Amino acid sequence: MTEVIGPFRKSSHSGGEGNCVEVASTSTGGRAVRDSKNARGPLLHLTPDGWRAFLDGAKSGAFG
Repeated sequence: MTEVIGPFRKSSHSGGEGNCVEVASTSTGGRAVRDSKNARGPLLHLTPDGWRAFLDGAKSGAFG
């Protein structure tokens, strides 16, 4: 089965200095993340569990 990626949206937590990421839901329930400055560049694919772990880490300040 081919994973389908929905429309990307800019993260509400991206900074205003051009340091933006975009996130899209996937048909498998996960998320795809990309750099808004390079829309044709690589994607980071996260499973549903991986996305929840990422959000938990972001909320707890684990990423700086």
